[in-house]
Amino acid sequence: MFDEEKRLSPLFNTNIYNSMIINNVKTPPIDLQLCDEDVIPNLKPSHIVESFQTPLHGSYNWDYKAHDDRIKRLYSLGKKLNWDVELDVDWSQPNPGVTDFMYTFENARWENHKVYKTWNKEKRLAFINDMISWYNSQFLHGEQASLLVSSQLCSCAPTYNGKLYAASQAFDEARHLEAFNKYIHTRLHKIWPINPHLKGLLDKILTDPRWDLKFLGMQVIIEGLALSAYNIAKQVIQDPAYTQMIDLILRDEARHVAFGVTYLKEYIESLSEEEQYERAEFALEACRISRKNLKPFGLWEHYGLGIEYTEEFQMDPPHWIQATFEDTLFTKIMPNLKRVGLLRDEFIPEYEKLGLMKYADESLDYEISWEELSKPLT
Repeated sequence: MFDEEKRLSPLFNTNIYNSMIINNVKTPPIDLQLCDEDVIPNLKPSHIVESFQTPLHGSYNWDYKAHDDRIKRLYSLGKKLNWDVELDVDWSQPNPGVTDFMYTFENARWENHKVYKTWNKEKRLAFINDMISWYNSQFLHGEQASLLVSSQLCSCAPTYNGKLYAASQAFDEARHLEAFNKYIHTRLHKIWPINPHLKGLLDKILTDPRWDLKFLGMQVIIEGLALSAYNIAKQVIQDPAYTQMIDLILRDEARHVAFGVTYLKEYIESLSEEEQYERAEFALEACRISRKNLKPFGLWEHYGLGIEYTEEFQMDPPHWIQATFEDTLFTKIMPNLKRVGLLRDEFIPEYEKLGLMKYADESLDYEISWEELSKPLT
């Protein structure tokens, strides 16, 4: 349940439809929201809604040819490997909270920070808990955007198989959104506002009329980030329920990235030189934003750490862990950008400045492992 004081804020323009309260806002909430798993009976449901407009260019497909190709195989796997977060994750497992590993990990990163080193253990534990809830809040916000984009792709995808797969992905994203929401409400109890740079990137993807840019932005960039970030989060958090949940989500995400790369490769080759340049430029800008700005600025401010100093601090030894984390996010993205033909020569110096070109040839993540994707859920 959202905090009542924030729900009734005068910033909201409230309209009541039957028993539903719609709070229309022009920008996302900027306050931390406290939440729990209980639903209060007889309370009118309240929804905080921000509208966006997009000149969506949809298309019918009238031949209905279900070509026997990789997209059809991915769609078939999606039908076969559905899961339910309520049934396939054991929520009765105890939450270990901040483990010794996590406490040691965070202290190794922050011990020399001029503010952090003055905190007692209680405040350090609170900071670590909030760091975990901040990242998972961003995962939650990102999954909602993925749901919205995949629903757009049902209309935009020009082929029959593409439409079917986009529909199956929308169901996947709904499960992911439900899963992170449940985990936050039952284990973490805090939802942090969306990082404004992530919000800007998602807005660009959602409101652009070009269907292939939606594929590029979501299937290659955002889903590529998710594959790496979720793997890292699972290793750090060490909650058995979280591990179960993330393992299920990762199987879906791997199919989504494979779909995007497979679907985009031939289409990008068919575009004009100018159109290819535009897509490559967007990919570079998305990587630049992801590399530099997807950091917990709001959390740092909340704890009075000082954003500019803290950002510089985390890039210095022995605080290379943050830099390594940010780099690792791109091990899934760079090979796939190369695979679809969007690592253009004129942009390589910019990728070099970001320290990302070293990943372009190190991984073959764009190659589909049908054996891995086809394994039973249990």
